[in-house]
Amino acid sequence: MRKRHFMVFQALLIVWLNTAAAIEAGSKPNILLILTDDHGYADVGFSKYASEDIQTPNLDKLAKNGVIFESAYVAHPFCGPSRAALMTGRYPHKIGSQFNLPAEGSDLGIDVNEQYISKTLQGAGYFTGAIGKWHLGHAPEFHPNARGFDEYYGFLGGGHRYFPEQYQPIYENLKKNGVQNINEYLKPLEYNGKEVRETEYITDALSREAVNFFNKAKDTDKPFFLYLAYNAPHSPLEATKEDLKRFSHIKDKKRRIYSAMVYAVDRGIARIVETLKANDQFEDTMIVFLSDNGGKLSLGGVNKPLKEGKGSAHEGGHRVPMMVHWPKAVKPGQTYTHPITAIDLYPTFVSLAGAKIPEDKILDGVDFSPFINTDISARPGKSVFVMRHRGGAHDVSVRRDQFKAVRTVKTKKWQLFDVTTDLGEKEDLSKKYPQLLEDMVNDMAYWSWTNVQPQWFHIHKEGDAWRKDAMPRFGETFTLEN
Repeated sequence: MRKRHFMVFQALLIVWLNTAAAIEAGSKPNILLILTDDHGYADVGFSKYASEDIQTPNLDKLAKNGVIFESAYVAHPFCGPSRAALMTGRYPHKIGSQFNLPAEGSDLGIDVNEQYISKTLQGAGYFTGAIGKWHLGHAPEFHPNARGFDEYYGFLGGGHRYFPEQYQPIYENLKKNGVQNINEYLKPLEYNGKEVRETEYITDALSREAVNFFNKAKDTDKPFFLYLAYNAPHSPLEATKEDLKRFSHIKDKKRRIYSAMVYAVDRGIARIVETLKANDQFEDTMIVFLSDNGGKLSLGGVNKPLKEGKGSAHEGGHRVPMMVHWPKAVKPGQTYTHPITAIDLYPTFVSLAGAKIPEDKILDGVDFSPFINTDISARPGKSVFVMRHRGGAHDVSVRRDQFKAVRTVKTKKWQLFDVTTDLGEKEDLSKKYPQLLEDMVNDMAYWSWTNVQPQWFHIHKEGDAWRKDAMPRFGETFTLEN
């Protein structure tokens, strides 16, 4: 046992020294964070469980030459809270962002004193950019340019239609008729606060703007951080005729359009890689790819063999496809099997960039950079939490090492699964390991008591129900049955 521990320590020491040397010698790596929207666990070709009808050859090539994370999680099973966690490095429940922002825009947003990763990297000398879906506030103080991004191109809401020739006439007509509260899916895109008249299919436009950003970054002599947040394959299901032809063999209409939308993202990845190589930026760019939550089953997403989909505390809701590619520092052909979560990205990027964060800044994740070339857990014995408020109760789960404890409004009881061998959460082990289950439930109960009240609700009905039901009522959720 001692020999094994020594070997593990020795391996970690070597990896840490190599990482530190890379930062010293090559200064700071470029960081490209690519986020897709409602992208299913099985809907990338590099997944061990890849769907036969999905095509992502460019992502697959990057994954093959990097690290595939089989147990990657996000901090919440739907859009807004998941993105808040990415930007802040906090569980959304700790900062009051457990719900999506109000549906049609508002003056609300995450406390400006909660420093985003973009601001931290900007302070470390990075040229920073955000492209695509924001979903973190419309008011000026919550705008990407005010939260540490030098460049922003995209839309501030939670989604958008894809064809300008379709949504722009509708928008113009509504505006002409004096309508002020226009659906955010129809509004013009913007560049650094100014409206632009887009002409391309939105996925292609976002890929184009990423290329433009890399070209600008080349002229700055600074390392760059780009947050590229595609809205595909989130609804509405809209794909180009050319991409749809490639998937004409898929009988299910929703699945056919969804697959074409995923392929459009992958086409964009090809343009991105080509540009990075042409600019001599590729070798020292850390590319991180993941989805903001699980695929939406009713709109073409596939999460098999995981249970359920977007919005769920089961694996299909928050376990996502993820890979990292970085030629300068990451060995190709690796698979990382241990739990990693999106809140780990903030401390990892800070470490690699040699950045400083405010003394009062709290981070809930761990720096996984010393483990990236190993298959050693970055958080042995530590828990990863997910909580979705639902009606008068909660859907909750806690993952620790190979085990996952979960309780939902449907089951009304705690169950325990070994999700390394039982990804579909079919064999309940709660009676076999009752003490372990109790300990994991207590761990999450302790975590929950430091959560704060939601600062907003997606729709008025949610807020009314929250107050009527005297939420959060955690005591009921964390009571184990005899």
